[in-house]
Amino acid sequence: MPEKVQNKISVLAHAELMTLLPPREQESHKGDFGHVLLVGGHRGFCGAIRLAGEAALRVGSGLVSIATKKEHAASLTLSRPELMCHGVADQRELRRIATACDVIGIGPGLGQTRWSSSLYEAALETGLAAVVDADGLNLLSRSPRKNNNWVLTPHVGEAARLLRCSAADIQLDRQAAVKDLQNEYGGVVVLKGSGSLVYGGGDDIYMCKAGNPGMASGGMGDVLTGVISGLMAQGLTILDAAKMAVMVHAMAADRAAQKGQRGLLASDLMQPIRELVNDY
Repeated sequence: MPEKVQNKISVLAHAELMTLLPPREQESHKGDFGHVLLVGGHRGFCGAIRLAGEAALRVGSGLVSIATKKEHAASLTLSRPELMCHGVADQRELRRIATACDVIGIGPGLGQTRWSSSLYEAALETGLAAVVDADGLNLLSRSPRKNNNWVLTPHVGEAARLLRCSAADIQLDRQAAVKDLQNEYGGVVVLKGSGSLVYGGGDDIYMCKAGNPGMASGGMGDVLTGVISGLMAQGLTILDAAKMAVMVHAMAADRAAQKGQRGLLASDLMQPIRELVNDY
């Protein structure tokens, strides 16, 4: 039998990753930093897409549009007026908005209804570089496909559904799991959890040692989706964006948890995220 090849584990370092995001030129304008489209926010879950949208802005995306249920668009705009929120009923409306965008993030609060699956399919058909999370991953597990221009961000349960195994199987060998996910689905995979792993094929698996148990609360994954999308919009490759986003997200949580891990909210990460992407 051939000898098993062990992948190299590289620990992510914030200082090294910041070289990917240099200071801005004095003459810069919003068009220089990309336009993110985020799709999600079913009934009862508009907070998820709101968190993703603000995170994309805080990490530096020039523009962020939201495609959500019609009844949520106005309230989302009121809560964060910098977000361009659109009530979208069908694929035609989503395609129209997507023509002006550079990156698409799919999944925060998306749900798994007919509306959800319709927008999910339309989003992937745009051909834009994508980030897929939450219910986007659940829909993917029902109808697997491979794409080398996306970032998938499963937690352990979602990874288990994607690989048709148990969560215990994933935790037994997380390195093997992230490799299996990337091999089957392509692109870059972020396997979330304690010691999140990032893998885009090749020899290196990247590990994040930052983060804390306070992150075990609703909305944290939505923030990560926004951070990855916002970095991709600014021109980072999907692998570099995933690596930097995972590190910034975890370090922001550590800063936000300095007064205690219990009660840490996903929205508490917004100001630390802004600080970290300016920490040269």
